[in-house]
Amino acid sequence: MTLRGREVLKNPRLNKGTAFTQHERDELGLNGVLPPVISTMEQQVERALANMRRQSTDIDKYIFLSSLQKRNERLYFRLLIEHTQELMPLVYTPTVGQACEEFAAIFRETAGFYITPNDRGNIESVLANWPEQDVRLIVVTDGERILGLGDLGANGMGIPIGKLALYCACAGVDPQQCMPIMLDVGTENQGFLCDPFYLGLQQPRLRGEEYDAFIEEFIQAVKSRFPNALLQFEDFATPNAVKLLERYRDELLCFNDDIQGTAAVAVAGLIASTCVTKKALSDQKFLFFGAGSASTGIGALLVKALQREGLSEQEARDRLFYINRKGLVTQHHADSLGSHLLPFAKDMADMSFDETLREVRPDVLIGASGTPGVFTRDVIEFMGSIHEAPVIFALSNPTSKAECTAQDAYGWTDGRAVFASGSPFGVVHINGEIKVPGQGNNAYIFPGLGLGALHGGAARITDEMLITSAETLATCVTDTEIAQGCLYPPLQTIREVSVKIAVAVAEKAQELGDVKAPLPADFEQGLRAALYDPNY
Repeated sequence: MTLRGREVLKNPRLNKGTAFTQHERDELGLNGVLPPVISTMEQQVERALANMRRQSTDIDKYIFLSSLQKRNERLYFRLLIEHTQELMPLVYTPTVGQACEEFAAIFRETAGFYITPNDRGNIESVLANWPEQDVRLIVVTDGERILGLGDLGANGMGIPIGKLALYCACAGVDPQQCMPIMLDVGTENQGFLCDPFYLGLQQPRLRGEEYDAFIEEFIQAVKSRFPNALLQFEDFATPNAVKLLERYRDELLCFNDDIQGTAAVAVAGLIASTCVTKKALSDQKFLFFGAGSASTGIGALLVKALQREGLSEQEARDRLFYINRKGLVTQHHADSLGSHLLPFAKDMADMSFDETLREVRPDVLIGASGTPGVFTRDVIEFMGSIHEAPVIFALSNPTSKAECTAQDAYGWTDGRAVFASGSPFGVVHINGEIKVPGQGNNAYIFPGLGLGALHGGAARITDEMLITSAETLATCVTDTEIAQGCLYPPLQTIREVSVKIAVAVAEKAQELGDVKAPLPADFEQGLRAALYDPNY
């Protein structure tokens, strides 16, 4: 049935607002329903941008953009594509963290898909309620470890919604093929358990064998209902994140962005940093503050990169050191270490972070702990005293959780630090120079990785594909950008970066024999032609 009149305007995929032509207004019964002036999309973009900027706070801007997406999908994505630098921090980190904390309070209308333990035995039938049949990309979370904010339960739905918006804007994935899913298995957040406005299950989290069985039924339902889909795990707590990746990475096309996406973008930054330090990665030592799935994911991929430079696996691991709540991760506590961390345990005496720093004298200091300000002046000045160009990555997000700020890193090293962060920081003026801190945003990796895997018909996502994506990203940074201190390309180029990564990933998958069919000779041309381009 063809929609007419106001029903057309209520459909975000069809709605063009004041841009409907006179012929369309005649055909669709829109005369009198809309103001008489016919706008161009360019005019609508400028109007929407002005209205967004008029909002007084970032969370109000987030709400405005979310409302626009639900009203006029093409206009929303056109705005995001043309103003990525300005809008990405609003659509995703750091603002999405606040949006998740306040998700129930700012809820206007539903988006995404919710599956609960009440659906056990019936999950595949429940998935049939999603209106789109050709789902190719699913981002799923259980809300237990949202960014650095912890257990936000069903409020974590903001994460899959935001990630998929970036897939569409940054890599041209069609929104019709995207599905954000919240596995609402309860929460341990006492505030939410007592909050009458909380929209999730107000019960303790499902754990143990029941949780595993629930996830298994969900995975099998996805494989049956959406056999061509890529499944991205997002913001699961470390034990579950590691277990799910190990369990399913060879069973279906899937990956964990917190582990693998973070790893690839961090390794890309480390590769780019060698242009400044003039040291091969294999000649450096790396100290990680934080020993969760993100840190060990970086470590695991970094080991692969070091092996490619000629080190053995053990020699590579010997160059990586981890700090957790007890201090240096050593074999003395092997019985309490998870499988992801145990390979990095050192046969050394127990030490504090400060003692380890001075004993190891690392070339690179990486924070992925969610502990704000832990890279103190003493820490950063020590790094600056032992290296001409100390490499300092403060990767925790949102911004409030960063281990140090860009101003700290540059200011306490007299501008010599090679710095990257997980959340955006503004330029820093020091010694008459402008330093442009690089944001190690996962959006540089996961959209292109997913695009390449899907269009290339990859059967699985391997470490080799991840390293290829990191190496490709590192080549996208110009000498001028490196000289200004930026280890990543400008966000306004991210769509082109994603295409380059997609092509490289697909070609690597084919080289490894992990594609369902050979790539056509004109693969890149066909991929570019298929990109979602939101225009009227």
